[in-house]
Amino acid sequence: MQNVTVSNNPYGKFVEGLDVLKCLEDTPARIESLVRAWPREKDEQSHAPGKWTARQVLTHLAQIEMVFANRLRFALAQDNYVVQPFEQDDWMNNESSQPALVALDTYLSMRRMNLALCRSLTPAQRKKTFTHPEFGVLDVNWMMAWAAGHERNHLPQIDAVAKA
Repeated sequence: MQNVTVSNNPYGKFVEGLDVLKCLEDTPARIESLVRAWPREKDEQSHAPGKWTARQVLTHLAQIEMVFANRLRFALAQDNYVVQPFEQDDWMNNESSQPALVALDTYLSMRRMNLALCRSLTPAQRKKTFTHPEFGVLDVNWMMAWAAGHERNHLPQIDAVAKA
């Protein structure tokens, strides 16, 4: 996949000019190396006062990967697909407190599956459109950039916990 320019994407700045497929592969590997290297006590630390703990950030990444998996497949399989928005804090409020490594493993497993699909897409499939109630008509390339940029947005939080 070529480097992409993304507009109207809240996480586009994190992948602007980069190979999105490479980002989708490399960022989870970086997150995994940081999380597996720290003592488990850090799982309950936050990168800043009043923010989610590392465990919660990992849970959020797993949730977003699940959302990405579903949206990607619906967008590819259905014409006129409309995204169902969600509120991340509501999801987190209903989430159990599974261990950080369970959330990490879930995120990584789903990413492997999603990355395999993304790599297999033709240029026409990557241009397939869907509608997001907030952002309008978008395509699969936009969604891939959204997913890659989202986790790159959270990478400094994980890094901060690792360095603390």
